[in-house]
Amino acid sequence: MKYTILVLFLFCGFLSKAQQLPQFSQYLLNQNIINAGATGINESMDLSLGGRLQWVGVTDAPKTSFLQFSAPLKFKTKYYNPGIRTSAGQIEKINTKVQRYRNTLGGQIMADQYGAFRKTSFAATYAFTYIFSKETTFSIGMKVGISNNVFLADKAQVINVINPTQNNYIDPTYNTYLINQSSKYMLDLGAGIYLQGKNLFLGIASDNLTKDLVEFGSGTANFGTKMHFNTVLGYKILLNKNITLVPSILLKYMRPAPLSIDGNLQLELKNKFWFGLGYRHKDALIALIGLKINNRFRFGYSYDFSVSRFNNYSSGGHELSLGIMLGK
Repeated sequence: MKYTILVLFLFCGFLSKAQQLPQFSQYLLNQNIINAGATGINESMDLSLGGRLQWVGVTDAPKTSFLQFSAPLKFKTKYYNPGIRTSAGQIEKINTKVQRYRNTLGGQIMADQYGAFRKTSFAATYAFTYIFSKETTFSIGMKVGISNNVFLADKAQVINVINPTQNNYIDPTYNTYLINQSSKYMLDLGAGIYLQGKNLFLGIASDNLTKDLVEFGSGTANFGTKMHFNTVLGYKILLNKNITLVPSILLKYMRPAPLSIDGNLQLELKNKFWFGLGYRHKDALIALIGLKINNRFRFGYSYDFSVSRFNNYSSGGHELSLGIMLGK
């Protein structure tokens, strides 16, 4: 061929070596975005929205926006009936006021654009949470959604490799690609577990379990979807009654990309104000700050300073999250 569809190979090559899903520096603030099991960690309705601008200063750099909510389903407590007997032996005393499980429903809307590609996803989440004690819970969750992939022709650049100064050209391959463009939808399935203790929390999740096996539409905007896996691990260290130190780590893996590692060290003051530092391996240094108002409203902001080659072209990245807790 005389012409090269530069932008397609550039971004497809980038995606083949990196994570396909959006990344978040404030992963502790909205954990149910990356783990369906974390949908069940809140006892009240949680609503949040946010956005992320990555590599500010780079044309058509990645940008992400999201809206998510979760709400527990209220069931009447099942009271103990002393008229029911079994042959299991002596009946233990039962606290009828203790609810041993919780069902939580949630939803997510996310738009992610990078270069000439845009992905919009809609998903519903569900988590079943078993309550071992007031401080210890275990949740298992799943996510079912649909994603829409679109190729943005107006943001693509086609270069004539024989004569780069020539503006008038015909590329049959590229023209065929554009003609066949239409919205393509794919089924997204995800699952996760989440353990929350008095101080320790651990989440393990997977996304894009069906990859691109189930799709709708005749377009050619197939992103070569791959399965993603992530693990969040953290521990709350109580320094005194007003100050808590929270070290955490996020591990992300997508074959054949190398393991991605994020580490944060966050200091919380009176459970109302927090700030911290983070590091994404071979990518960025991160500064985080947040505020909680009346245990109902929360605000979080982070700034990424690139330590990779993009530092020569970008002024960093910004991420903002706003949330509200209802029914507390």
